[in-house]
Amino acid sequence: MPGRIILIRHGETDWSRDGRHTGLTDLPLTEAGETAARTLASLLPAEVDLTLCSPLQRAQRTAQLAGLTVTAIDPDLVEWDYGAWEGRTTAEIRTTLGAPDWVIWDHPIPAGSTSGEQLSDIGRRTGRIIERCLPIVRAGGTCALVAHGHVLRILTAHWLGLDPIDGRLLALDPATLSVLGFEHEQRVIRTWNSHAALTR
Repeated sequence: MPGRIILIRHGETDWSRDGRHTGLTDLPLTEAGETAARTLASLLPAEVDLTLCSPLQRAQRTAQLAGLTVTAIDPDLVEWDYGAWEGRTTAEIRTTLGAPDWVIWDHPIPAGSTSGEQLSDIGRRTGRIIERCLPIVRAGGTCALVAHGHVLRILTAHWLGLDPIDGRLLALDPATLSVLGFEHEQRVIRTWNSHAALTR
């Protein structure tokens, strides 16, 4: 029986709560974020064969509170580098640009205090994560990825054979569980944005 990839978005931070684009800024969880991350411990399976985690503290703390033993910190799981848009809300960016319909998915990311990152860059690194997990999943094992909203949405699009921009269709809340797997040979989403215990 094919295995699965469990996606775990980190718990709430001040910026995620306020709708601010949070890429490489290394923020801690809020108290509510820590509480939500603790609840994940009772929802996850007892055995996970490989757990990869973003290097940012909000993901590492979520993994710890969820009771996961991290196999490796993987820089490919870091969140989108938003460049000039780091820390800003969509409403603020729309006002700055005079573009009332702007969304992060549709436009190149300009450099700011960091160089910024384009969708194609994230698509490449999420592809490397999938390749790292595939041998375990094909052998019937379980991988867990603890990371961030946008990078996990883009990874899911990649898993499904879609373009990185199609991650825009997959809203993902903090401290939720999602599962990628197979139906016969087809790559599918088995569970999405869930607060329920995972079953085999």
